[in-house]
Amino acid sequence: MISSVCVLGLGYIGLPTAVAFARAGLDVLGVDIDTDVVDRLRRGETHVEENGLADALADALASGRLTFAAKCATADAYIITVQTPQRQGAGGTPVSDLSYVRAAARDVGGVIKPGQIVALESTVPPLTTRMVRDETAAAAGLSPDSIRAAHCPERVIPGRIMTELAENDRIVGADDDHTRREARELYERILTKGRVYVTDTVTAELCKLAENTFRDVNIAYANELSVICHKLGVDVYELIGLANRHPRVNIHTPGAGVGGHCIAVDPWFIHEAFPDDARLIGAARGVNDGKPRFVAERVAENMEPGGGVCVFGLAYKPDVSDLRESPALVLCGILDGMGYKVRVCEPNVAAANIGGYDNLTVEQALSCGAYPVIAMAHGAFRDVRDRLAALGAFDCVGLLR
Repeated sequence: MISSVCVLGLGYIGLPTAVAFARAGLDVLGVDIDTDVVDRLRRGETHVEENGLADALADALASGRLTFAAKCATADAYIITVQTPQRQGAGGTPVSDLSYVRAAARDVGGVIKPGQIVALESTVPPLTTRMVRDETAAAAGLSPDSIRAAHCPERVIPGRIMTELAENDRIVGADDDHTRREARELYERILTKGRVYVTDTVTAELCKLAENTFRDVNIAYANELSVICHKLGVDVYELIGLANRHPRVNIHTPGAGVGGHCIAVDPWFIHEAFPDDARLIGAARGVNDGKPRFVAERVAENMEPGGGVCVFGLAYKPDVSDLRESPALVLCGILDGMGYKVRVCEPNVAAANIGGYDNLTVEQALSCGAYPVIAMAHGAFRDVRDRLAALGAFDCVGLLR
């Protein structure tokens, strides 16, 4: 049985994963190339904001089962959770940068023994897990068949990561029965409610991408409806509410765009691999990426450039502090470029300045005299929606309904 794991990459997925395995009774080495992160974690200071993580980290460190280093060391299994950023491709669409995955695979290859498992959790294009197997084997001087590679995509959301690591179903992909069994048993160690489903590596890779692409396409439909409804003078939120009364219809809510490090990113991994076939996926990404421009144009219909605009809500979802891929920040940049004096109100972020814009408190934002644009339905805004409505706020998310 696997009794020790090495987790490579200690970001918002890797660190909770390392903590979860340590609390489940395994000896865990958490590895990150950022030595400042390693030093902070050794002192018990988490660099990841997540509900319950700080206390869980303290428990894991106190148990003696969790340690940190900047370099991989021998373990019974290896879990790669490094970032997979994207860059602009030749055609202007994003393509994946797998350099961190490759580097992690080579690091594992320096210590892995024949027959051990290397599990990739990072979100990746199809066939990447097999590349990890080959890179690891080459670094180890072994044949690819001697490396047991698996893919177990993360399926959690910020704010609930510690809970969902234990309760959500997991997908484990491997290309032989022995690896599937061992990988399933490994991940079952941290589950309290969820179940592990096994498949091959490519299906597992595509499963994570398909889940978030489904949501992106649905949101794109809602965002496209909002544009059409504006031109027709129809309330899109009333329309969607009525349409969703049908027992087999579930249209999502439109907004200022799509953000976060999953829904706004994962569809491009499919599109990158199959650009000629993923036409609907590419079109949906275009609709959602274009929504901030549409909102800015609606603002311009209501006020002349040179005036003040305050964008309420920069996080990618309600009541979190995560600003990754924020469409509201894109909106701020567009408004800024159009000549508006832009301020923001993001009550979930303590910083006084975000992206170069003054971050006002809710009360300051309501009384600053700027035109309010509601880009996210935070609870703090729901509490003052009557005042926002009285100010004639432009509502991107149906908060004032």
